[in-house]
Amino acid sequence: MEDPKRMEEGFGHTRPLVNEEYDDSRQSRKEEKIDDVDQIHNEKEERRTSVDQPVEPKDEQPLIKPKNDAGGVYARIDHSPWNGCTLADFVMPFFLFIVGVAIALALKRIPNLNAAIRKIVMRTLKLLFWGIILQGGYSHAPDDLSYGVDMKHIRWFGILQRIALVYLVVALIEALTTKLRPSVLEPGYFSIFTAYQWQWIGGFVAFLIYMITTYALYVPDWSFVIHHRHGTDRYTVKCGMRGHLGPACNAVGYVDRQVWGINHLYTQPVWTRLKACTLSSPSSGPFRDDAPSWCRAPFEPEGLLSSISAILSGTIGIHYGHVLIHFKGHSERLKQWVSMGLGLLILAIILHFTDAIPINKQLYSFSYVCFTAGAAGIVFSGFYLLIDVWGMRTPFLFLEWIGMNAMLVFVMAAQGIFAAFVNGWYYETPDKSLARK
Repeated sequence: MEDPKRMEEGFGHTRPLVNEEYDDSRQSRKEEKIDDVDQIHNEKEERRTSVDQPVEPKDEQPLIKPKNDAGGVYARIDHSPWNGCTLADFVMPFFLFIVGVAIALALKRIPNLNAAIRKIVMRTLKLLFWGIILQGGYSHAPDDLSYGVDMKHIRWFGILQRIALVYLVVALIEALTTKLRPSVLEPGYFSIFTAYQWQWIGGFVAFLIYMITTYALYVPDWSFVIHHRHGTDRYTVKCGMRGHLGPACNAVGYVDRQVWGINHLYTQPVWTRLKACTLSSPSSGPFRDDAPSWCRAPFEPEGLLSSISAILSGTIGIHYGHVLIHFKGHSERLKQWVSMGLGLLILAIILHFTDAIPINKQLYSFSYVCFTAGAAGIVFSGFYLLIDVWGMRTPFLFLEWIGMNAMLVFVMAAQGIFAAFVNGWYYETPDKSLARK
């Protein structure tokens, strides 16, 4: 018999892999409205050109900004509203994958351990700082070029903060175990894994923390408020369960509500584009009259628990970097990379289509880690083959420039600078700009 809660939120059957949605239009949650509530409750020695290609984080702006700034024209490549994987969902894990590759190359030799640790910590702090500045709620570009700091609602976690956490953990393990790793590998396919066992142990610990918390943590009922010009509405979400993977009652959201506070979470989660929330799905639109209360709730897509799971993406990336260091022949490298990439893809597809662990970017599920890391490994191998083996560098010089100036491109995208520039070019009237229909 199906779990009634899964049936209620549309998780009773296996879902398609791409842009998966569910419809719980049959469900009607009771929503309590209160007029005067104003409190929220419960709540580098050899540098490979292929490494500089924006297959990873650097690809975020070319892929994501068009769908964000073109009036919903590209809704189908936008982040999947819940389960499933679209083009935009590959960006973050690809970013973390290449961060792992870069760590392996940067920390290939460490003449001074203390100096290396200081650099790792300082780089982490810089990423945290810029993450809060860029995505904490300060700038309102491109439509309103204003600046303000609402400390009650500042967003503490975001894209750069997740990268900072993954970088810190993976880089520290690499630096602290430098004397434990061999300079020459023993024969055998799995020798690369045993030589860097501490990196895999670190990834496994992150996996255990995530899985145990996700499936064992009890999620109670919770409430939130929405302020608008006519007053304040309070909503209650009924949970009282463990191991739920739907939008309303998952442990990922519960941890963020407890750690950061519901005021400090992302206020425009992608689940608002679900059929349960809007008739405009998969595009954004007004809420349905019978939309469940959680449709209006905030949710942090780069939350704490999901970022712990993201450490695995960096761990797999650093493995690819280790292969690049220790295997000198093109065929040996490609054999290691492609075989692991295919293995991860197969595992992810099995987990998803058996409904064991759905692929879900918002929860950063284990199947999502495997699927995106496997895809990153295959794409990375493809760029390596085209550029470093076949020498086809010229067609990819633009992507190489983006890869080598990732922070600049990210700032232009995150702050809306690029979008504001594009929107400034129009024909006859401003509503006929380059980024609009």
